[in-house]
Amino acid sequence: PRNGRLRQTPGPSPAAPRRASGTTLPCMRAHLVQFDIVWEDPDKNHGTVREMLAGAGVQAGDLVLLPEMFAVGFSLNIRHTATTSAGTAAFLAGLARDLGAFVQGGLPRLEHGRSHGTNHMTVYSPDGALLCDYAKIHPFSYGREGEAFTGGDRVETYDWAGARGSVRVCPAVCYDLRFPELFRVGLLCGAELFALGANWPDARQEHWRTLLIARAIENQAVVLGVNRTGADPHLNYAGGSIAVGPKGEVLGELGGEEAVLSVEIDPGAVRAWRETFPAGRDI
Repeated sequence: PRNGRLRQTPGPSPAAPRRASGTTLPCMRAHLVQFDIVWEDPDKNHGTVREMLAGAGVQAGDLVLLPEMFAVGFSLNIRHTATTSAGTAAFLAGLARDLGAFVQGGLPRLEHGRSHGTNHMTVYSPDGALLCDYAKIHPFSYGREGEAFTGGDRVETYDWAGARGSVRVCPAVCYDLRFPELFRVGLLCGAELFALGANWPDARQEHWRTLLIARAIENQAVVLGVNRTGADPHLNYAGGSIAVGPKGEVLGELGGEEAVLSVEIDPGAVRAWRETFPAGRDI
């Protein structure tokens, strides 16, 4: 893409894997935190996340994924919820430091003087530094998100790197899942893993699962999708957080319960499949 707006950082080409197919790389671990978000109550939701992760066996260098706007829910009351975002950002940074892990979680933002906010997916490194800050490109117009939020204009990537390997990750948010071109741009930026946080309603639960598997197959990438469960004042949610491998194989999946889905990610499997079946060369 040459529109001048894409933030493209150096990364492996989808046509040129960084390892030969016979090379075995260490498995990395991701933890998808699925829970019933308490409406507009950051303190309660921060506490739930900490409590759930305490028993999840998170190790140094792991990746923790939280849903879209995990601290407040899918609220359009941006003038209120945005006032809590500094505290949520501090919580995410502290959580990353305490766990020694990479932490990805969603929060809303409202810049001074603006009437509409932006829906962000932020990522913090194990030292608590902000590693990536992605603004959701596609507001969910059917759910009136456009009344309170404007879309971002940049696909972002970051490196999840540690002693057990390194993977280029492209974050996404909920409704973004319906737009395969975002994922293809991520692939062209070197993404080997897509990490999506959502508040995806139960009315279209089959779409959620089907599209996550499709995004994995068409991009020959690992796809992690973490959804909320329970209910808010407007909608019900069925959870269904899932991890999908580069051939579309399900690596792990939850139902509607509150739980942490912990899965092993093999970077070598992505690179080997791209070498064996090099569809990326035909883009």
